Amino acid sequence: MAIWLPDLGGRRGPKYLQIVEAMAEDIASERLAVGTQLPPHRELAYQLGISANTTSRAYAEAVKRALLRGEVGRGTFVRSPGAILQAGEQSNLRRVRTGPIDLSRNLPLPGFAEPHIRRVLGDMAGGEGLPALLDYQTDDDLVHHSEAGMNWLSGCGVEARPDQIVATMGGQHGLLCTLMALLRRGDLLLTEALTYMPVRAMAERLGLHTAAVAMDAGGVVPAAFEELCARAKPKAFYLTPTLQAPTTLTLSSARRRSIAEIAERNGVILIEDDVFGPLKADRPAPVAISAPEHTVYVTSLSKSVAPGLRVGFLHAPASLVPALRHATNLSVWMTPPMTLEVAARLILDGTAAELATRQSKAAEHRQSLARSILGHMDFTADDHGFHLWMPLSDDWRADIFRAQCARHGVLVSEGRGFAAQASDAPEAVRVCLSHEADETRLERGLQTVANVLRLAPSRSALEI
Repeated sequence: MAIWLPDLGGRRGPKYLQIVEAMAEDIASERLAVGTQLPPHRELAYQLGISANTTSRAYAEAVKRALLRGEVGRGTFVRSPGAILQAGEQSNLRRVRTGPIDLSRNLPLPGFAEPHIRRVLGDMAGGEGLPALLDYQTDDDLVHHSEAGMNWLSGCGVEARPDQIVATMGGQHGLLCTLMALLRRGDLLLTEALTYMPVRAMAERLGLHTAAVAMDAGGVVPAAFEELCARAKPKAFYLTPTLQAPTTLTLSSARRRSIAEIAERNGVILIEDDVFGPLKADRPAPVAISAPEHTVYVTSLSKSVAPGLRVGFLHAPASLVPALRHATNLSVWMTPPMTLEVAARLILDGTAAELATRQSKAAEHRQSLARSILGHMDFTADDHGFHLWMPLSDDWRADIFRAQCARHGVLVSEGRGFAAQASDAPEAVRVCLSHEADETRLERGLQTVANVLRLAPSRSALEI
């Protein structure tokens, strides 16, 4: 069988990029089919009469662009086109009742908060405090916003003083502000081996180095964290101990304490992302409790109350708060007072906690539905979470599985999209249960996933 050779005629620029461009064109035209094994880079170099370093660089760039995937001991293969969203690219976040069934977005269910937010907005419109909310605010204005932050944090298991709290525009904004405030270009940020990828995009934009901490069936491995502390001297470690995305794991109390102790011994800042925490009432105490002087704790209302209510809170040692507030000022000047006022009123009258409980009960219901359809298959899930993690059998590659589901009108997330390092990419997919508001569409989507799983990759496109 003839090996693939790129047509480099008429191309300009570095030779390795010419090869990548030719490869992309051949994949788009289907001259290179999904799953095709490419020749070893040394063989390609020999056939083209160029250096092996050039073809090796071309393959590395093609992997980076998600055109190829390397499999240790097997070779290099053509990926499914569009398998991974590139940094900054977004698919449609709207919840529609037609078109593809979206099981790729990990958002809370809409609708629960609407009547309560209508009530609060009506009260605000008829009250005397509206003019102040339409003007610039300082840290000394509207003290009840700080009271609301303390209340919400207390419900998360973190007791706080006003000088330990910073209000943000949701959890992701809080993470960006934390990285901006506490790390400098060239610093090393650790993440879990499978992680929330926007954090790595932020790190790249800020000029930070990153490294991955190994995980096992219990979550992030403390010994791996300690080894990196000794060898690489990281500045911070970002982790999600509760309902971790994508694996659904909740870290045990023992591991949380171990990580806290390691961070304290090595002077590492822990960035604890607990946006899912309010959904799981029986979770262990936050890491911040064990390492209060080394942890920035991040929480938000967006994952447990309403996704459009972009309000979050950072809890940090008082010594770090001025830098965090300065980063907030640089990015948005101030968390919008109107939005913060809505959130504060919902928190202080107990509505926000009730809505989080409703989301948690909805998660239990949808997880039960998922088990009824997928129960005989291999996956991990938590009754209080809105996603599940599904390792695939040896017959499947994750990009092919994702493509087959998409061909039948269902969107899922490929495990590679969460891998901090390409070598850690698992053959697995994440399936989310809450983006689809219509439960009938969710059932159809889960049944399609089940049907694709039952069939061999070569048959699934034909038999569903």
